[in-house]
Amino acid sequence: MRYKLLFFLLAIVAFAAVVHSQEPGQTPASTTGSAAVDTQGVKNYLLGPGDVIDVRVFGQPDLNAIAEVDSDGNISSLPFLEAPIPAKCRTEKEIQKDIAAAYSKYLKGPQVSVRITERKSRQPATVGGAVRAPSRWVMVRKVRLNELIAAAGGITERASGTIQILHTEPVMCPEPGDEAAAKPFDPATVPLEVVKLQDLKAGKIEANPIIRPGDYIMVTEAEPIYITGSVQSPGGVYMRDQLTLSLALAMVGGVRREAKTSSIRIYRQTPGSKQQEVIKVDLSAIKKNQIPDPLMQAYDVVEVGEASPFSASRLPQTLLSGVSGAFQTATTSLPTRVIY
Repeated sequence: MRYKLLFFLLAIVAFAAVVHSQEPGQTPASTTGSAAVDTQGVKNYLLGPGDVIDVRVFGQPDLNAIAEVDSDGNISSLPFLEAPIPAKCRTEKEIQKDIAAAYSKYLKGPQVSVRITERKSRQPATVGGAVRAPSRWVMVRKVRLNELIAAAGGITERASGTIQILHTEPVMCPEPGDEAAAKPFDPATVPLEVVKLQDLKAGKIEANPIIRPGDYIMVTEAEPIYITGSVQSPGGVYMRDQLTLSLALAMVGGVRREAKTSSIRIYRQTPGSKQQEVIKVDLSAIKKNQIPDPLMQAYDVVEVGEASPFSASRLPQTLLSGVSGAFQTATTSLPTRVIY
């Protein structure tokens, strides 16, 4: 339970930063992004509390009204109608028929039109973390995780390999089979779902869930490891699932010719201690499949030493450099001639 609570708090902190960066005096990203995820199924939108409709009665301007769905899911502010019109989880066409039937008590064959002007019953889903365009999206139809990640520009190289989905609201209008998702949250549990990015890329349906309004989707960012010494591009790389030493070295361009590959050191912090564990690895033996390729851990420091100039691997290069240098020194004072 403590681990779930920790995940919950981390997710809240991370996404609060995303939302805060987009809120001051600005229209949410969903205003511009909604078209990307709402191009299908808009006519089947089911209303909920907070949505606003425009009701028009042909030839009866006094009955025209702008009405909001109240907290009980009803429309109760239409002129001359005492009984509320149920609106929650119903389409505008269904409501239109009920309003026409209600006014038929006073008018003969009333012609009523209903149009949704504001959709405010569903909170936007927020996408953050290791994506190219952290944003919020209002969804008026079912949207799966991969579609929302694509709408946010896709993942970046900093993605660690997992996606955390934090549910903030139960499903308002459940379809058959979604009854469990519509129940109130259990206070003893955290409504957190973790998806492996590798499974999502593989097309596994269970790794591509339907995103609910109000969800926080965080593509977790990878923690770094650091590679120093005799490599082509010393620096930090980000952790990946099943990241091995040889793959990490390849990510920085590989080792240099003068590297001492027989004794690579991995400095690893011991959990709960200030001491470091030093792991010596022979890269040549790994390439020959003589020893397993060790898995890296976050914040590891890999040090690739440099072989002695007179070691077996560097001796030919050392001798060649010495001969070349001596030849250049001996010929520096010679006169330069031009042949015509």
